[in-house]
Amino acid sequence: MSRLVRASAALMLTGAFTVPLAPAAGAAPMEPAGDTAFTLSLLHANDPESQLLAASGQEDFGGAARFTTLVNELRAAEESGALAGADEAEDRGVVTVNSGDMYLPGPEFAASREDGAPFYDAVAARYAGYDAVSMGNHEFDFGPDVYAEFIEQLPDVPVVAANVDVSEEPSLAALEEAGRIAPSTVVETGGEQVGIVGALYPPLATITSPRGVVVEDLVAPVQAEVDRLDAAGVDKIIMISHLQNITYEERVARELTGIDAIVSGGGHEVMANADDALVPGDEVTVHPDTGQPLSYPLLATNRDGETVPIVTAGSNYKYVGLLVLNFDAEGNVTSVSDRSGAVRVSGTGDDAVAPHPEVEAQVTKPVSDHVAELAETVVAQSEVDLNGVQNPGVRTQETNLGNLVADGLLDTGVRNAAQYGVPEPQIGIQNGGGIRNASVIPAGPLTALDTYAIAPFANQVAVVPDLPRSQIKELLEQGVAAAPTASGAFMQVAGVNFAYDPERTAQVAAADGTITTPGERVRNVILHDGTVIVEDGEVVDGDPVTVVTNDFSARGGDLYPFRGADYTVVGSTYQGALERLVTGTLDGRITEAAYPEGGSGRIVVGEEATVPEPGTGPSPSPSPSPSPSPTDGPTAGPTDGPSGKPSDPASQSPKPGNGNGSLPRTGTAVLGLVAAAVVAAGAGGAALYLGRKRKAAPADDTAPDA
Repeated sequence: MSRLVRASAALMLTGAFTVPLAPAAGAAPMEPAGDTAFTLSLLHANDPESQLLAASGQEDFGGAARFTTLVNELRAAEESGALAGADEAEDRGVVTVNSGDMYLPGPEFAASREDGAPFYDAVAARYAGYDAVSMGNHEFDFGPDVYAEFIEQLPDVPVVAANVDVSEEPSLAALEEAGRIAPSTVVETGGEQVGIVGALYPPLATITSPRGVVVEDLVAPVQAEVDRLDAAGVDKIIMISHLQNITYEERVARELTGIDAIVSGGGHEVMANADDALVPGDEVTVHPDTGQPLSYPLLATNRDGETVPIVTAGSNYKYVGLLVLNFDAEGNVTSVSDRSGAVRVSGTGDDAVAPHPEVEAQVTKPVSDHVAELAETVVAQSEVDLNGVQNPGVRTQETNLGNLVADGLLDTGVRNAAQYGVPEPQIGIQNGGGIRNASVIPAGPLTALDTYAIAPFANQVAVVPDLPRSQIKELLEQGVAAAPTASGAFMQVAGVNFAYDPERTAQVAAADGTITTPGERVRNVILHDGTVIVEDGEVVDGDPVTVVTNDFSARGGDLYPFRGADYTVVGSTYQGALERLVTGTLDGRITEAAYPEGGSGRIVVGEEATVPEPGTGPSPSPSPSPSPSPTDGPTAGPTDGPSGKPSDPASQSPKPGNGNGSLPRTGTAVLGLVAAAVVAAGAGGAALYLGRKRKAAPADDTAPDA
């Protein structure tokens, strides 16, 4: 196994794509070691993330119905050998896999939570005909029980994860007992056995809500499963893994043996060759270490010096990957066919495919209707224009919409604190870069879909308990460090008023949150209960303060200096928190008195903060019901070993293009509203909306994170 020989002239540039420190000779192309005895066509996808209707902003591309047609057409062609090259064997087989994030909280996922509705993502997956899927982080966004419901609606498709222990979660443990969840599975195809081993991101609990699910460092359990399959006579083994970016899979590949190919998920990288057509607007992802575009496949060198191809296929139903592996009689990979590459899911042009009729009827139609209903579902009436403009706006100064989003975090943090065993937060912090509508929403009705446009990411509400007051000042300093220049790090706040002087020294923070230059801008900080935290630029001694924010910020996004402080996600995305605030605590009324244009003086330029009025800010009603939801993106940067975390997600202050070396975040922004129930809004957000047909969340539902 895994003795890859590259006969393809089109993929000779292996040196450029081998991980630094990996032996270059091990990944170099060689002459075929022997005749091809068997050809395996591996059809693969990853991160569909409930983008069921179409690619965001691209109605003619993506979508589960077109994706299903393309997968089925490719499967039939590969089984027949109609497109086979001269290097391929007559004996052939096909395996179809998905590397996880099968669904994602957002407006399209919300359709599945309606009373009596099926799990539409599972319906789409059934028609795709997967032989195996791996676990992703978003599968746990609403906790293990919702994930179990998804698996139950995906019969006969094994979920593989060698480094995951589900024994403490009864619903998942029952599925494991029934063989639906396993470390690996074996697929019979073309008279051969193909082993498929799964792996999941080890620090899962930092980005979602797995509750009692335990994820181990993955090298040892994955190698043990590969060795078991090898001992059982399975000589063709694929790993499908969801490790948040492809460079993590590279590091893992260096420490494993016996794996013939790796299908990566979680990073949304676009990997393609020069002649592969891309979805308009997409660019091939640049490898963060080499600076070179990711050609298909990426080649890594394993522990024995053998070459292992690693592949991924974008996200959101936009591509189907086709990796054609040629094996000799001993089960060693001898070459990767030149035909291998990314195949885009198109509804236009020469490569157009028609939507699959059953998926169109059973998924596209009801989900489209639901998203259209979100656009018509009024969650609140506003007496005032709500300012979400970026500059000048939420990235430069306090705005009333910024206050509303921050109040949503604080409202949910207080509401759900007891259930999650954390102190009630006193301060809410929302980074301006996470408020994405970039417009003024006129006074009048605010719809459920508006809330997704405002808060589109899958970021969860996270409570960070008992921070020293000096660190509170550092957090506020970071929020105004770039002022008056617009910055996604500029914060909108709840529960606190503060004053800052942009003429004074700005704080400088290192990547790990260490303060290299102390800031002198924050002059006066007063909690809404009247407690003074900073006076004349100096921290006032006193009790620590609990903060609620989104998990992107809690993990150090925008260089917020939380410095690895423990945090707990508390059952809602920030979109869900916003919707719950306006429908529940504010009783559907956003008043000009509470949210005046220009803000209410929470952030002022000067030496003295506005003194809060008693009872400032919304107060959750007693014994509230929690609001579910998730987030995304990995945490800290990669370590030397494969058990470390992948690279930090890109800041929510977007950079133009794809050539900046950053790997994209798992969550995607909503790019538009629906005009005729055909276009879906982007990603992230609570999967439940407060309409008259809303399905109640289970009482024991844990809140997730994506």
